[in-house]
Amino acid sequence: MAAAVVLKKGGGRSLKAGGAWIYDNEIQEIRGEFSQGDMVRVEDFDGYPMGQGFINTRSAITVRMMTRRRDVTVDGDFIEQRVRSAWNYRKDTVDTSSCRIIFGEADFLPGIVVDKFSDVLVVESLALGIDRWKPMILEKLKKVLGEDGIRIRGVYERSDAKVRLQEGLERFKGFIGEPFDTKVEIVENNVRYIVDVEDGQKTGFFLDQKYNRQAVGRLCAGKRVLDCFTHTGSFALNAGMGGAAWVLGVDASEPAIRQARENACLNGLSHRVRFECRDVFELLPELERAGERFDVVILDPPAFAKSRNSVKNAVKGYREINIRGLKLVRDGGYLATCSCSHFMDPELFAKTVREAAAGAHKRLRQVEYRTQAADHPILWAADSSYYLKFYIFQVCDEK
Repeated sequence: MAAAVVLKKGGGRSLKAGGAWIYDNEIQEIRGEFSQGDMVRVEDFDGYPMGQGFINTRSAITVRMMTRRRDVTVDGDFIEQRVRSAWNYRKDTVDTSSCRIIFGEADFLPGIVVDKFSDVLVVESLALGIDRWKPMILEKLKKVLGEDGIRIRGVYERSDAKVRLQEGLERFKGFIGEPFDTKVEIVENNVRYIVDVEDGQKTGFFLDQKYNRQAVGRLCAGKRVLDCFTHTGSFALNAGMGGAAWVLGVDASEPAIRQARENACLNGLSHRVRFECRDVFELLPELERAGERFDVVILDPPAFAKSRNSVKNAVKGYREINIRGLKLVRDGGYLATCSCSHFMDPELFAKTVREAAAGAHKRLRQVEYRTQAADHPILWAADSSYYLKFYIFQVCDEK
């Protein structure tokens, strides 16, 4: 490493608190020659060594840290240790039949995500520096999984997010290695799904809600359930498997609804779990006017706040959808509601739900508060790793 990044005096506060990013406005100077994506040393303003990371001056996040140590070499052995540590953690904490194996900064491999769907891997690479290490990461991952008797039959890349453009990278989607059938069957919480790793949202399926779906399913025996923003039907199907009497799942995406119906059929639930392709914001007022009431209402909307500048409008969206949802819950029924945007911090989301309850003239009794599954670990000081806020409430009429 010929180059060194020197922080301004007072710079690198997030880094010093345990974060992994150094922004362009925190850098005093860059000494030495480098190419974009290279590993560089990082030093504080007084020369104190802060570790090593990869650099990209085209991005506002100029350096992403790979290690806090200056005396290690980032090579194949280093990558294998990181990958092995990530896999061992998953084996300790979650069902690994399908799970997120690598979660970027939270697994000390910044800018890359790898999901395992049965015997298929789906990778998303979002930073130039880690993109260079992607082949090595996948090679080591296959080796480590192979030691546990897991043979990976194919790898698909879903690096098609717009953020890659900010790194000077092209958006890419396609096979890494030999092609395979991209409709992959998985089992989660005893529910069977077909995951479309090629054309599904993100990497094909939202693994982060695994245990939240299970928690809601336990409340649904004999109940009438409404699942809003159902995507491919995961909450609705968990409700059905939990013994719900009748379930309606709603989403605006016709391809997602087609897949949800196929998943219901796969689990023998088509007679009790049905799906409609509708705009949730339009449907909920219609259901209210028709006098419909449900024992359980589930709100799992997309991230309304995708940047700090959009938070104000996002609050309005979350408030409205929660008011509408609450009005459809019968007295003593349950509401499951969440936000998957890290820009919508826990305090603001709680405040928004509280305001929605007041607007709907309902009182909330908290059953539990949850976050993302443990295979999406929350690394303290890395704020972006803490994004999912999930509440289950009992809903009571004002008395």
